[in-house]
Amino acid sequence: MSDVSFSDFFSESAAGSDEGMPTVTSFPRPALDSRVRWSVSIRRVGSSSAAGVLYEHDPGMPLKTASVGKLFLLAEIARRMVARDLDPGEVISRDEESPEDPMEDSGLLYLLRQRDLCIADLCVLVGAFSDNYATNLLVGRVGLDAVLHCSRDLLGYRTSALLDKVRWTRDASMPDDMSRGCAAELCDYMARMHAGTLIGPEESALVERWLGADADTSMVSGAFGVDPLAHWPSDAGFSLRHKTGTESDVRCDVGVVGDGFTGDAVAYAVLANWDRGLGDMRDVVLADMRRIGDAIRTQIESPVAQAPADSRGDD
Repeated sequence: MSDVSFSDFFSESAAGSDEGMPTVTSFPRPALDSRVRWSVSIRRVGSSSAAGVLYEHDPGMPLKTASVGKLFLLAEIARRMVARDLDPGEVISRDEESPEDPMEDSGLLYLLRQRDLCIADLCVLVGAFSDNYATNLLVGRVGLDAVLHCSRDLLGYRTSALLDKVRWTRDASMPDDMSRGCAAELCDYMARMHAGTLIGPEESALVERWLGADADTSMVSGAFGVDPLAHWPSDAGFSLRHKTGTESDVRCDVGVVGDGFTGDAVAYAVLANWDRGLGDMRDVVLADMRRIGDAIRTQIESPVAQAPADSRGDD
């Protein structure tokens, strides 16, 4: 386990926040269910002179982000591949795994008979199907400390990080979730990846390719109508790269989407947590997330326009 205290990630303001960035266009204020804790950041990105914040709601609030923290694992692996410190063809054998590594839930690896997979293929499984088994094998190979170093020291984030491997159960000595994050930083991650500045252009391209295979379009990204299993490099007129996180009390969707006709692009992070005592809130949360996706789609399908300075939203 890392020698970095978990509390270190929650005691400082969010790095990469959009404070001081221009608000660029009107954005319909979403009616977010008040029983849910939300952290939302939506930014127009790219070369447009109107790049900047579209909408925010508690963008610096740290929330549980479930599998979204795997973004930092992928970034660290991409960094090592580009630096030639890690061979994408290096094989990891499941015959040498830790007893805690196998996960028979999110992903495909636990269903496969193949015992040896290369690192590049494991990254595809993480990007496309949020594979928990593949995640644990990769964390075992590169080390959690290195992933924490990547998110905190290389990318400069103070709230968002992968804090642990995937586990069946957690006790009081462990973080209450495998990852935490805030919308400001996670939206910034996507904006930097889109710009080719997530560490560097080659690293950004690697992560983008892995995320371009994500098959989970149940949340914000459902508004774009892409084929969940085949939308690289684009489908239905949209280019979509995103990562989701799901638990019984968590829904998160973090991504960047571009319109092939207008050339416009928007980076977004929509995080939702709720108390389990409220029951299953997933339908309520998914409906709110889909409406946000609809609003983003309207933005990127419309001509870019400047807007009054008070259109930032409700924060």
